[in-house]
Amino acid sequence: QVQLVESGGGSVQAGGSLRLSCQASGNIAKSYCMGWFRQAPGMGGEGVAFINRYGITSYADSLKGRFTISQGSARNTLYLQMNSLKPEDTAMYYCAAETATVATLSRGCENMRYDNRGQGTQVTVSS
Repeated sequence: QVQLVESGGGSVQAGGSLRLSCQASGNIAKSYCMGWFRQAPGMGGEGVAFINRYGITSYADSLKGRFTISQGSARNTLYLQMNSLKPEDTAMYYCAAETATVATLSRGCENMRYDNRGQGTQVTVSS
């Protein structure tokens, strides 16, 4: 079991930036995918960005160029740099992690099912 704790959310004006962090602990597999999801009130969840243990990243098409996912050197910390924030980015942001096999890595982290998620951190962007 992996424990995930997000931080770094807050309230910003449109055009501003935030950097979210996710601290992972517990049984972290050698081969894994990690990612960020978000859910706005009354909306379904959306995959934001993903990264595997090799550093290969993928993003929701609508967010490319504004959001950047990265890992800490110890690989137990995940980051999401969010720039040029828009009011529609307002949501609860969740960190997720899952063990990945060769097969799931080949299909891409964005296509995995994630059973390990944190409690989330709120991001609010005002116009």
